Amino acid sequence: METMINEAFGHYRQEDTNIGRLQPLGEDDVINERPRENHNEFKDFLNDGNQILCDGSKYTKLEFVIKLYHIKVLCGLSDKAMTMILDLLRDAFSEAKLPISFYEAKKIINKLGLNYTKIEACPNHCMLYLRDDEKDLQTCKHCGTSRWNPKKKKKQPAKVLRYFPLKPRLQRFFMCSKTAEHMRWHSSENKDGVIRHPRDGEAWKTFSVMHPEFALDPRNVRLGLASDGFNPFSTMSSTYSIWPVFLIPYNLPPWLCMKHTSLILSMIIPGKQMPGNSIDVYLQPLVDELRELWNDGVETFDSSLNETFRMRAALMWTISDFPGLGILSGWNTHTGLACPTCNFDAEHCRLPHSRKWCFMGHRRFLSRNHRFMLLNHK
Repeated sequence: METMINEAFGHYRQEDTNIGRLQPLGEDDVINERPRENHNEFKDFLNDGNQILCDGSKYTKLEFVIKLYHIKVLCGLSDKAMTMILDLLRDAFSEAKLPISFYEAKKIINKLGLNYTKIEACPNHCMLYLRDDEKDLQTCKHCGTSRWNPKKKKKQPAKVLRYFPLKPRLQRFFMCSKTAEHMRWHSSENKDGVIRHPRDGEAWKTFSVMHPEFALDPRNVRLGLASDGFNPFSTMSSTYSIWPVFLIPYNLPPWLCMKHTSLILSMIIPGKQMPGNSIDVYLQPLVDELRELWNDGVETFDSSLNETFRMRAALMWTISDFPGLGILSGWNTHTGLACPTCNFDAEHCRLPHSRKWCFMGHRRFLSRNHRFMLLNHK
């Protein structure tokens, strides 16, 4: 638990070589490598990590809150249910150092960097109330729709985007001593030439040639973006569609990069209608952050090398099904020219009764002189 605290606040390091990098640090051991704007937050978090829950307990206050929060996530408990459980525990164990509500427990959890930003949006997917000159608007400047839910008496936003800042999540890969070394795995040599990872493909190599300064430091992060809609209410609703957006860190080796623990949840686009081509509106904060990471980078501590470097990031490609391709790229996937590869070369016709496009002559064969045709069958 103490190691996790020090990794969560990775820019507080111990210079004493006799202690070692992975030893837990106390408040007096922490030194200042740069202005510590969140020093008070670190101090409070350290106190929670060292404070025993109650006499005879094997848990600290922080350990108990994290385990309780884990149970909430696994079992799908509501915030109100968690507050009632905390009230019962405080009533049964009056000496226990428990938060008074789930809201207070979330404030402790958020110090780990698990928080998100709420950004109000137009119900018709026209705009985000994001900029300084837009935060005070009461109606959408494009369609004139009110930003508030008309069914509520109090001012409650009609649509809210949950955005998870990218920079602290990328920094966390290097603050954690167990993953910092894996973030440089892709720079190792591929000895047998077998394609096991995107780093073995032409797109990766071409990008490195086009941007040699970026490729010079293997710690610069290469990302892929994936998104698809789903119905969170299963059979209870057939029309609701919510769109999560994920980022995949391809610096990690193939046995780690696609695990759910490595995926980065970037945002949750609310329903109930799918965003369609207006997904660009919701991707605006992510695009702004990616531009900043590409142009300027962000100062990051590498716990494996015990040094600070400027981390940059690049979005390599997107991953989606074919309808998702049309949403993410703007390509029209509902016509006879839907295939982005064949385009005008596609053999297509429109079925008169079903009113759908049909691709009859879609089979393609290699030329007789192609090198694959000359290979012996094994």
